[in-house]
Amino acid sequence: MAEALGEATPYGTQRLLNGSRWEADAVRDDLRTYAVEHLGSDEGVLIIDETGFVKKGTESVGVKRQYSGTAGKVENCQIGVFLCQASEEGAASLDRKLYLPKEWATDMERRRKAGVPEEVEFATKPELARQMLERAFDEGVPRC
Repeated sequence: MAEALGEATPYGTQRLLNGSRWEADAVRDDLRTYAVEHLGSDEGVLIIDETGFVKKGTESVGVKRQYSGTAGKVENCQIGVFLCQASEEGAASLDRKLYLPKEWATDMERRRKAGVPEEVEFATKPELARQMLERAFDEGVPRC
């Protein structure tokens, strides 16, 4: 992001993003609205992919030993599922969800310690993708 802004280093952008208080879902919604208005196209494509975030500890929400395509093997990691849109006009990330393994979903004490909201339930990665697609279509993202 810093590079796209013409910054020589990422430090200022990182400081801005890490030090600012903002509502992630509201930013997601604003970005999706922008993408629909400026990048949306019937000729575009929607892309769903999962990404692993390798971790060393056991306290990050959703972390466990599981397959990570990023690492190419089973690793201690978190998995995020992402929905993106690409067209000739450009590309944008539209949505994201953190995969919460069953072990996490059913361990109320672990959830409480990590700050997992009570309304978050176990869902498979394909189910997370379906939820994001439904939300995107409800908000006007073209069905490519």
